[in-house]
Amino acid sequence: MRFISEEESAALVDHALAFEAAREALIAAVAPGTTLFPAVLGHGSEPTNRFSIKSGSTAAYAGLKVGSFWPGNPDRGLPRHNSVILLFDQEVGRVDTVIEAGRVNAYRTAAADAVAASVLARPDSAVLAVFGAGNQAEFECAALARILPIRTMLVVARDAAKVAGFGERLRGQGIAVEVRAADPQEACRAADVIVTATPARAPLFEADWVRPGTHVAAMGADAKGKQELPPALLERAALYCDLPEQSRTIGEFQHAPAAAELRAIGPVLESGEGARTDPEAITVFDSSGIALQDLTIARAILAKAGGRG
Repeated sequence: MRFISEEESAALVDHALAFEAAREALIAAVAPGTTLFPAVLGHGSEPTNRFSIKSGSTAAYAGLKVGSFWPGNPDRGLPRHNSVILLFDQEVGRVDTVIEAGRVNAYRTAAADAVAASVLARPDSAVLAVFGAGNQAEFECAALARILPIRTMLVVARDAAKVAGFGERLRGQGIAVEVRAADPQEACRAADVIVTATPARAPLFEADWVRPGTHVAAMGADAKGKQELPPALLERAALYCDLPEQSRTIGEFQHAPAAAELRAIGPVLESGEGARTDPEAITVFDSSGIALQDLTIARAILAKAGGRG
């Protein structure tokens, strides 16, 4: 059995690797021979300590990811989120590879957003509004800045001190953009792209604040009851997601109209053509997260590790 520690996987992953792995996963999700199993949501001895298990298989590989959220960990000097990916040897059913993937998971989640934005957002998108200033929001912004000409980032957060640190960390990565705090209405009315990366259970803004031509990425909803977007927005936008049946169950589109058409992003990526034909259209991408994202990035990390000997 091969084992890659958190320190090793964090050293091997980057935004380019994660982008290609996410693109592969989102296309594979709709390919013949792929099976994605329902997510299992559980909690520890304390109900506030939560975990999820997402699993899937293709003709070439199979495995699962266990993701955990322990909100009290910062008091211990530990991150709230953690992940472990398991790849199976399909010949004998044993676990072939174990990868600790806490930091990898942040790259993997942000990469799905960037892949979808590459075909849904307007190519000239220059203003990004992000709701949330935590760890994941930073990764989302960095991933989007790689594929869009973002010049300004408007950060909506309760803690102004977090916004200052947010901008400093992005500049430390060589992302030369203006970063400033904004209120929800100001951010939405100015944005070409809106990203929500929060644990919210109620809409973060009003639907009529969103301009025609805006692309919205909802990254936070991954359980029943979670919600970041106003339902009225979903009534007038083109709706895309990683996996429609999961998005209806635990993703943002559990709040979409029953008659709304949910489109998997995979066929759009496979066609090689952008989905945006109307510059005035509002597009929404919901990413509730699928196991193939974890399995493809695990395979990419293994390949990179092997290349380094």
